[in-house]
Amino acid sequence: MNVLLWHVHGAWTTAFVQGKHRYLVPATEDRGPYGRGRARTYTWPDTVVEMTPDELATSDVDVVLLQRPEELALAGAWLRRRVGRHVPAIFVEHNTPRGDVPETRHPFADRDDLLIVHVTHFNALFWNTGFTRTAVIEHGIPEPGARYSGELDRLAVVTNEPLHRWRVTGTDLLIRFVDVAPIDVYGIGVAGLAAPNVETVEDPPQWRVHEEIARRRAYLHLCRWTSLGLSLLEAMTIGVPVIGLATTEAVTAVPPDAGVLSTDVRALVDAAHWFIAEPEAARRIGARGRQVALARYGLDRFLADWDRLLEETTCASR
Repeated sequence: MNVLLWHVHGAWTTAFVQGKHRYLVPATEDRGPYGRGRARTYTWPDTVVEMTPDELATSDVDVVLLQRPEELALAGAWLRRRVGRHVPAIFVEHNTPRGDVPETRHPFADRDDLLIVHVTHFNALFWNTGFTRTAVIEHGIPEPGARYSGELDRLAVVTNEPLHRWRVTGTDLLIRFVDVAPIDVYGIGVAGLAAPNVETVEDPPQWRVHEEIARRRAYLHLCRWTSLGLSLLEAMTIGVPVIGLATTEAVTAVPPDAGVLSTDVRALVDAAHWFIAEPEAARRIGARGRQVALARYGLDRFLADWDRLLEETTCASR
């Protein structure tokens, strides 16, 4: 089927577009947030097709995949159809609620014209969606090409906008780890973090991130309030031992024998010391984490879940 979706979250979309459908991605002249087109730093198949707003107006679209509330009106204007009535709509909720948690009301609460799909059970539990239909489809991770070596006595972090998001991404906690080992930070908007014992790499391609973190001894996941960082799951799939805050969905994604999670930062610092001092322990924990991630967040399961939901949604619309 033809699926219209915006390029919003590169890593999630990279997994989603590995399916058997045709994926229509809006592309505008300015390549702004509502018309980025195909990814530049991720590998997408040829089934991902760029479409201008004018082209979408005459295109056959079977279902619209929304990821930001404002896309509902935008899709209606570009398709010249009433989205949710004339063409079925699914809203993918990537984020944890903000504001008066756990009372935060979802922007699409109490609607009968779309389905909300949460990417974690934590999100489904904490968002107030009223009587809107909901489902959960957990993440799927394409098999990374890199494999863990842990040859460098360094720690890896993958994050976006760490200066702007600060406490949300746990940026303030990095200072607690710089005396354990040098830290390498990869992502968008990371350049301003450069400091003694902290190196940054701005917006690298996904394959390079995988290769680089595979060489670091351990992966730090210090987000206080995030849905479930895909970079955490990617690190686990590569076999990198993970150290992270025991918050949101991470507590179910990382069993006790597959990484070190705690709300006590001192315990996480101790774990970093342990992995740096004992490479074999790091390798053992990382191998178990890879096993867990492949079993729960495999790409085949993810795509099969989405195929079922897309078929059910389009059939119900017909």
